[in-house]
Amino acid sequence: MPTTMHRSSSKLKLLKLAYQYVVNNVMTLILTLGMVAVSMHLYRAGPEELVAMVQSLNVSSVQVLTSTFLVVFVATVYLMSKPRTVYMVDYACFKPPFTFRVPFATFMEHSRLILKDNPKSVDFQMMILERSGLGEETCLPPAIQYIPPNPTMADARAEAEQVIFSAVDDLLKKTGVSPKEIDILIVNCSLFSPTPSLSAMVVNKYKMRSNVKSFNLAGMGCSCSPISIDLARDLLQTHPNSNALVISTEIITPNYYQGKERAMLLPNCLFRMGCAAILLTNKRRLGSRSKYRLLHIVRTHRGSDDKSYRCVFEEEDRDGKVGISLSKELMRIAGDALKSNITTIGPLVLPASEQLLFLASLIGRKIINPKWKPYIPDFKQAFNHFCIHAGGRAVIDELQKSLDLSAEHVEASRMTLHRFGNTSSSSLWYELSYIEAKGRMRRGNRVWMIAFGSGFKCNSAVWACNRNISGRDDGPWADFIDRYPVHIPEIVKL
Repeated sequence: MPTTMHRSSSKLKLLKLAYQYVVNNVMTLILTLGMVAVSMHLYRAGPEELVAMVQSLNVSSVQVLTSTFLVVFVATVYLMSKPRTVYMVDYACFKPPFTFRVPFATFMEHSRLILKDNPKSVDFQMMILERSGLGEETCLPPAIQYIPPNPTMADARAEAEQVIFSAVDDLLKKTGVSPKEIDILIVNCSLFSPTPSLSAMVVNKYKMRSNVKSFNLAGMGCSCSPISIDLARDLLQTHPNSNALVISTEIITPNYYQGKERAMLLPNCLFRMGCAAILLTNKRRLGSRSKYRLLHIVRTHRGSDDKSYRCVFEEEDRDGKVGISLSKELMRIAGDALKSNITTIGPLVLPASEQLLFLASLIGRKIINPKWKPYIPDFKQAFNHFCIHAGGRAVIDELQKSLDLSAEHVEASRMTLHRFGNTSSSSLWYELSYIEAKGRMRRGNRVWMIAFGSGFKCNSAVWACNRNISGRDDGPWADFIDRYPVHIPEIVKL
């Protein structure tokens, strides 16, 4: 019986492969057959018949000139209206110093001392940490490691300067681009928004030009990196021959919750230090040596729904202590946002075979039987690599199940969560760096970045790789990539 079922499954797989090949290459097959038919007809006609056919056209010189002008005009309009290609020249991620690491024992010892009057909150944090998927080498800023923590504005600025300047320094060194060559600057940090802004801090540090177009995005959550990329793309469409520097980070120092509300203690267990700096350009000169080119950005915002709006909410607890409250319905809301995002991005990236199956399933459910299970498109047909926001083990598990991904497809996300924790909007870039460090990125590969954030938002970015990449010699994974992947148990007993 098992042998029969295996044979049947193999036949179905072969049938689906044949279907995909025929449907996805139908235009190529039609054009090939058409060219063969025309070639055979011309071959049989002979030279005399071909000359007679040309002479019978009776085309005047005026008609030739008009046709030529029309072709040139249409081509010019097309080229002028075509969106400029946006390239990602390179990127760099902040690598925290070893002295900032927070092993589980240290974290729990601090929790017991800080929450000594509330043992239930300590036990809750231990339970979360045991199941979090984080490892022993994630890092927190020094101000959080004091007993008791005493975060100040000066400490928060010091953290911002350290993570941002380190990432930008590495990026400028890798690309050879001068700060004076930056035309557009975008910094996104959700929870720390000082005056002057973080973007002004970067302009001051690197002595950028007075006409640099700077933007500072705050309060937009962990999904803000694709939003920043989207803003940079729009600006690069209207400003030719320009470079854009995008910086994605989250400053932990002023946002460590010291109360006892469980919904607000959860972020303490997951969020860690991180930052990424990305150089985008529309210059062809830089584009020729860039790593990737941007294909699509798709943004989904569910803020019109009250539950979605409040599922990640900064507020005061009953004792007046400020924290980020995470709703129990967060995963359901994230799933709904993902479905909306998939509906939009699917037609842009999926091959014709998957789109036809999805359409057939939709029509069948509408007309024949509403109880039919909806067809989930196989996004593995569209993408080679997946960078899923490392927001937590539950987020990665849910997306792996929803998109029917293999363990290797989500390996970058799980290992990033294990080694660096949830670094908020920059986590996508640590994941991309992992794929590169493993030597898996090849020319023509397509990458799907998926991020979730407060509001509630689900944002996607699609990149195409321009060349074979091996990032073993630099980047945040350089010193320990050979140790990964590691086995991550369901529960780590503390």
